Amino acid sequence: MKIVIVGAGEIGTHLALSLAEKNHSIVVIDAEELTTKELEGKLDARIIVGDGTSPATQLDADVPGCDVFYALTSDNNINLVASTVAKKFEAKRTVCRLRQDLEFQNTLFNFEENFGADEIFSSERLAAVQLAKYIRNPDSATTRMVEEIAGGYIELIELVVPENSGVKDTKMMDLDFPERVRVCVIRRGHLIIIPSATDEIRVGDVITVAGPQRQVSEIICLVEPDKKRKQQNVVIFGGQGYGFALAQTLAASGEDYRIRIFESDRERCELIADQLSNVTVLNADATSRTELREENLEEVDFFVATTTRDEDNVMTCLLANSLGATHCLTLFHRADYADTMNEFNDRMGILAAVSPREATRNMLMRFVSDSFHLLRKLDGAELIEVAVGEESEVQGKLVKEVKWPKGSILVGLWHSSDVRVPSADDRIEGGDNIYAMVTKKSKRQFLNLVS
Repeated sequence: MKIVIVGAGEIGTHLALSLAEKNHSIVVIDAEELTTKELEGKLDARIIVGDGTSPATQLDADVPGCDVFYALTSDNNINLVASTVAKKFEAKRTVCRLRQDLEFQNTLFNFEENFGADEIFSSERLAAVQLAKYIRNPDSATTRMVEEIAGGYIELIELVVPENSGVKDTKMMDLDFPERVRVCVIRRGHLIIIPSATDEIRVGDVITVAGPQRQVSEIICLVEPDKKRKQQNVVIFGGQGYGFALAQTLAASGEDYRIRIFESDRERCELIADQLSNVTVLNADATSRTELREENLEEVDFFVATTTRDEDNVMTCLLANSLGATHCLTLFHRADYADTMNEFNDRMGILAAVSPREATRNMLMRFVSDSFHLLRKLDGAELIEVAVGEESEVQGKLVKEVKWPKGSILVGLWHSSDVRVPSADDRIEGGDNIYAMVTKKSKRQFLNLVS
């Protein structure tokens, strides 16, 4: 594929290196000559020193007709203008990075429609979604499968059906679930079932439930009554981009959290306090053992380190663990270091390490897959994402009008900025992204139908 990237910072460079490994044709644009020179020694691609918003620069980069255009600088204005120009030049797909505070306002002002971006995202929010996954479901680091899809707007979680479950001995058609929550997999011993309306849930089954986070939280209590949640006490080290995004994500989840943020910058503290009224902001240094000790960390359920300094994040987690915090989570901006940390997390008292670069790369790579994107592999089933082809059989039809292959079930539909678990009356359009759980047997038939 022909791909143009504006911005050779951490995110742009990490993506470019990943794409180069897959032999795509890549052009990188960055305004800083020093940055481009450093990249030239790492990347076999065409690199242009220039203004990514300039029509002349974009013409030089052969943006007209490119398959994917990524605007990945740290500047909202540059990314929005660059995306607008690229769309006018008929780039097939434009992907625009925005800071968390602006991306969060997309429901008030549709940036896709007004700036010509096919997709907008926030790397801060993507990392926050990954961190929040562990806070909402700490077992996901070990035994329980939890998957956030469609930018974190839809959650899939495995639940075990106990004797006192509110769904035992119930057929799919009789489940009292919200319209956009569904059971997409039943695992019964070695048997994997993609359920139809007449399939029944039994005691001992492991079921995978998909839906919006708020509604999935309600279903957890119905399926596993003994897992009723108490208020979670969360301390966040760092109130800049990632820490603010995490606090915002947790506060908007509808669950019961007591959230405290440690931030050393007084002006930033005042800004956070103004924007997040239900969060306690402490103007303090979490690297100080004395200041941490005063916050009674033995009562803390989750201590989360979110600064831009990996060494501070690790050391404060170790300190918090020694002071009695139940779980510690950390950001690691070096993706390879995050992988290493996750290999030794038990020894260090850290539940999980999340890499913002890797979380963003995983999302961005979905635009360059040949036919589908594999999100999760289960025994006997796969969670996949596929773009609806303009000439596909399902284009323009309602979900209920399509004869879906046996052994497949839809769990997500992403149309422009609208993300939902599809209902029977939702319409599928060319260019939409469909998320589905499919068996190995039904996968090829499903892909032929949709793509």
